[in-house]
Amino acid sequence: MGRLQPTPTMDFIDFSEQLYPFLELQPFHRVYYRLLQAFAEGRVRRLVITMPPQHGKSVASTTLLPAYILGLDPDCRIAIASYSASLASKFNRRVQRIIDSREYAECFPDTTIKQGTKPSGYIRTADEVEIIGRRGSLLSVGREGSLTGNRVDCFILDDLYKDAMEANSPVVRANCWEWYTSVVRTRMHNASRELIVFTRWHEEDLIGRLQQMEHFVEFRSWAQLDDLPTDAWLHLNFEAIKTSPPSELDPRREGEALWEAQQGRALLEQKRRLDPNWFEAMYQGHPTAREGLLYGAAFGEYEQLPREIVRRASYTDTADMGDDYLCSLAYVVDADGVIYITDAVYSREPMELTEQLVAEMLLRSDTRQAAIESNNGGRGFARAVQQRAPSVKVEWFHQSGNKEARILSNAATVLHLVRFPQGWNRLWPELYSHLTTYRRAFRTNRWHDAADVVTGIVEREVVDKTKSRVRGLRFI
Repeated sequence: MGRLQPTPTMDFIDFSEQLYPFLELQPFHRVYYRLLQAFAEGRVRRLVITMPPQHGKSVASTTLLPAYILGLDPDCRIAIASYSASLASKFNRRVQRIIDSREYAECFPDTTIKQGTKPSGYIRTADEVEIIGRRGSLLSVGREGSLTGNRVDCFILDDLYKDAMEANSPVVRANCWEWYTSVVRTRMHNASRELIVFTRWHEEDLIGRLQQMEHFVEFRSWAQLDDLPTDAWLHLNFEAIKTSPPSELDPRREGEALWEAQQGRALLEQKRRLDPNWFEAMYQGHPTAREGLLYGAAFGEYEQLPREIVRRASYTDTADMGDDYLCSLAYVVDADGVIYITDAVYSREPMELTEQLVAEMLLRSDTRQAAIESNNGGRGFARAVQQRAPSVKVEWFHQSGNKEARILSNAATVLHLVRFPQGWNRLWPELYSHLTTYRRAFRTNRWHDAADVVTGIVEREVVDKTKSRVRGLRFI
């Protein structure tokens, strides 16, 4: 092809709503469809979009989009690939029905396909269809299927893994990668385009492998489309539950569901509690290999607190940066040195709110001594908490130890001595998720706050037990 697509007579959203009037497009859908239009026009050549299950991913990318591209450019040769040939054929048949429709003819009268046996000489099967009088076509293929002799202008890869079992199989992942490099890439030319739309399953799936080897650019604003490197993959991830600050592309507040009417926050939290690891991969787009977890689901749990309690304390790590969590854990220690977490504040709310939340937790848990890291504003936070909880002995201190070394070296002791209450996955779902999915590869973790606090508690109660408890501390 070697050229940009012609300016569309109608944009992709208008086209989609005309062909599928039953669509109920949410704000994130409109961002998704607008980006797909940029792909259809050739403004983006390499695009990766990750999205939770059942959020309308395939309707846009593998049903409506191929029909739209063929309307813009009837000479375009498109290939759709999925984990099975039957699913890919299903997408192909849907596209053919769209092109057959009266509504489509009104939008793109120059793009037509064979009707019955006429005209002769053109292909129309469940797996392949040709545009009459033009060079364009639509071919569907299952993962590991053949594309011998077919040059492809536009590849659309939709969910190359059927389920968790496939994604977790090293053999399936290796075969998928080999098929991609030996079949997909060999059918492409200088101006070919690629669209990959996935629900993530594993950190070493096709997207993960590409991220390791090629240039990925996270899509954060529409202005990026004007100067995108031609060899770069543009990546947009839709999180089921918003975890980052509002942005131009995703103005949701933190904690809001992507599609509340379809899969609301309460339902998503239920799914997260069942398996935080899968939830982070499938619904948040942040896959983590279970074998790489530091703690996993190995934390001990308790039904009742011990009768003999020798110490009631808490440890707080204030948010270091705007995207960090404040983590404050109240705990008790028994005569054997076992540590029982009794209450928690885990939040990214402003400091004026978390000061009150932490003070209320200290009073509620009958904490006697509260340690607060003084790094990055912690000293002022400690003073504010002391004013709100005057009966608690609040102390601030500067944490000078290397965070990575501290967390990794104390992990075994944390698992051995720290206990959480039964059902803590329901009490504090984000805390539970971030601890149980925390990885040994330190720099691959987005948040260190929860791991830093359980490490700090163990250091104070075990590692430094024989040392002065006031070392490096100043009292308010």
